[in-house]
Amino acid sequence: MAQKSGWCVWVTGLPGSGKSVVAEALLEKLKAKGIQARIVSSDMLRKVVTPQPTYSQDERDMVYNALVLVARLITLKGFNVIIDATGNLRRYRDQARKLIPRFIEAYIRCPLEICIQRETKRGKTFMAPKQIYKKALEGKAPTVPGIGAPYEEPKHPEVIVDSDKLSPNECAQKILEAIQKRFLSKT
Repeated sequence: MAQKSGWCVWVTGLPGSGKSVVAEALLEKLKAKGIQARIVSSDMLRKVVTPQPTYSQDERDMVYNALVLVARLITLKGFNVIIDATGNLRRYRDQARKLIPRFIEAYIRCPLEICIQRETKRGKTFMAPKQIYKKALEGKAPTVPGIGAPYEEPKHPEVIVDSDKLSPNECAQKILEAIQKRFLSKT
């Protein structure tokens, strides 16, 4: 009997939208249900692939191509993956959708002003660079998504959560429900 591939959910949104906190809450909810999954973050991968990041377009292309490849390989081995990554261009997420058979996109929607406030105040960065919006607004980081680089909102995500209105736990619950509806109700 052929091994069933794992599924992948890409948690996307602006920096400071709450992606990492929501991904961690989702992981805990999955564990509580006895469902194994792993978080693969672009910031974690970037530390290995580009230890002195420039955040250029070529570098982003390389990091996101590697991220999608890693997630694809993990899911093909039957494991579940939560991608925690801005993926500022729609084509990155579209590539994952094309290459990962069991895929959904979860959009953590949050107004830029709130993302800036959160990012400025947060203590735990989940390996993300610190004070990116401050640096962007001072002209020291010209490629921050939402300021100097575009963030292309998903056109047809399977789930949208408004992290300025819902707690991370509530956001994670909505994503879990989408995962259950799409992947777990058929098992």
